[in-house]
Amino acid sequence: MKGGGGGGSGASAYGFPAKRRWRGLVIGVLGLVILSMLVPLVFLLGLYNGFHTAGYASDSQNSKPDVFQKYAIEPKKETIDFIHESQEPKGLPPPKVDALPKHTHENSTKVGGRVQSPERMMPMDESGKPCEWKFGSYCIWRQENREVIKDSMVKKLKDQLFVARAYYPTIAKLPTQSKLTQEMKQNIQELERVLSESTTDLDLPLQIEKKSLKMEATIAKAKSFPVDCNNVDKKLRQIFDMTEDEANFHMKQSAFLFQLAVQTMPKSMHCLSMQLTVEYFRIYSTKLELSQAEKYSDLTLNHYIIFSNNILASSVVINSTVSNSKESRNQVFHVLTDGQNYFAMKLWFLRNSYEEAAVEVINVEHLKLDDHENVTFALPQEFRISFRTLTHSRTEYISMFSHLHYLLPEIFKNLDKVVVLEDDVIVQRDLSALWSLDMEGKVNGAAQCCHLRLGELKSILGENGYVQNDCTWMSGLNVIDLAKWRELDLSQTFRSLVREGGSTDAVALRASLLTFQSLIYALDDSWSLYGLGHDYKLNVQDVENAATLHYNGYLKPWLELGIPNYKAYWKKFLDREDPFLSKCNINP
Repeated sequence: MKGGGGGGSGASAYGFPAKRRWRGLVIGVLGLVILSMLVPLVFLLGLYNGFHTAGYASDSQNSKPDVFQKYAIEPKKETIDFIHESQEPKGLPPPKVDALPKHTHENSTKVGGRVQSPERMMPMDESGKPCEWKFGSYCIWRQENREVIKDSMVKKLKDQLFVARAYYPTIAKLPTQSKLTQEMKQNIQELERVLSESTTDLDLPLQIEKKSLKMEATIAKAKSFPVDCNNVDKKLRQIFDMTEDEANFHMKQSAFLFQLAVQTMPKSMHCLSMQLTVEYFRIYSTKLELSQAEKYSDLTLNHYIIFSNNILASSVVINSTVSNSKESRNQVFHVLTDGQNYFAMKLWFLRNSYEEAAVEVINVEHLKLDDHENVTFALPQEFRISFRTLTHSRTEYISMFSHLHYLLPEIFKNLDKVVVLEDDVIVQRDLSALWSLDMEGKVNGAAQCCHLRLGELKSILGENGYVQNDCTWMSGLNVIDLAKWRELDLSQTFRSLVREGGSTDAVALRASLLTFQSLIYALDDSWSLYGLGHDYKLNVQDVENAATLHYNGYLKPWLELGIPNYKAYWKKFLDREDPFLSKCNINP
């Protein structure tokens, strides 16, 4: 019995505690399950805003990390850059204040278009809340890269007009909002009128702030009414399409104005030509040039030929050549120009002397040549040739003789050798060595452009009649053997090639390249460097060491669009003391 009672008593003693243990485990598991369900709900409902880590700033002053508490208590005039290599893990203490990058008040200025506010302790977002202090934060990046917006009021008015136009059709359909419809219509018309007359903030009328606030209030009223989103979306898309069309128009207009700017003579240079022409007829005297006339056909002198209708450009070519020559008394320059600029050119070179060099100005339109009754003036031609493939594209610029160059043997019948310079060339070294150059029976000594070979121009040159691997050549600095030219009758060869293909620019390029096929003497690369009118990446050392610099391309050095890094080489040889320059507002 005792044993039986003992067994019952043992079950009673040990069974109930076992049940309690299992009950505790079940309650613990249920608690964990409920907790695992509640934690995601807490974050989904946004309740995590009540918890803050060391890496974030809070709206509550008491929950800020020590680093922010210090700046809140002791504000200083300094700007802090929030740039970190990686995000701080949770649970780590906030970084020390001394570790933060600091800038002094003197450096808290506008740098490179960025605005740094010295009064602000840390970057704020658009709502005024502190930015999240973490690596890659857009809020911080936006503040650090904020730029001063030019003509901000004009841009604001355009945005308001954009929004008002989007809401107006929907508001106009509401029968009870006729007053608001009329108000929106008047504001839209008023802003359209203002923006049609103003392109910058300085052009805006004095009361524009009131008009902007009035439009803003009207837009706010329109947004307060229920509108059909489809209508607004449709209107916004229409305005977007109109804006895209306007952008395309401005792109085309910009391209046209660029072409106009680079292909026409600036107004100031036209003024210079007119002023000199008037002055020429007022004070001209033939006695001024009689002392130089005997040099023009002297075979013992070095003769340079320049084709130009630009007074300053031709002056710079001559001045740079003479300034770098060892003996200027042996130099004779023949400037060929048109009738419009002839008298201005003549007076300019009468007023300005170039040491002991002689300068002759020739009016091409008054030349009397055999078999050529009416000679027209033409500058050397420039060609831009583009190649496009699936993987890359490239563009090459080459300059070539015009039809007028092929009259040189007839214009200068008494000369056997000349150097032809274009008016967009400057000389940095003595060129006297070119006159003793042995060209090995060739006619044209020129710089070669081996980036472009004849075989790449099959669409222009055809398939046969030339060596495909030969380099093309450039005009700009050319040593011409006129005696050999006459012997081979190259002028007639050129005219025959032109007649075969017509009168297009491509035909002129083909004729020039084929006329001198196998007759080009390649000048050493040190004699000429070309590309200063289009290539921004030329080596500075190469530019300074070259004997001549050729500004071939659209960006000539006398234009405002010229490449700034290369302009100084050209301006160095410009006579800035002449009173006619200041009279025509020419400020190189």
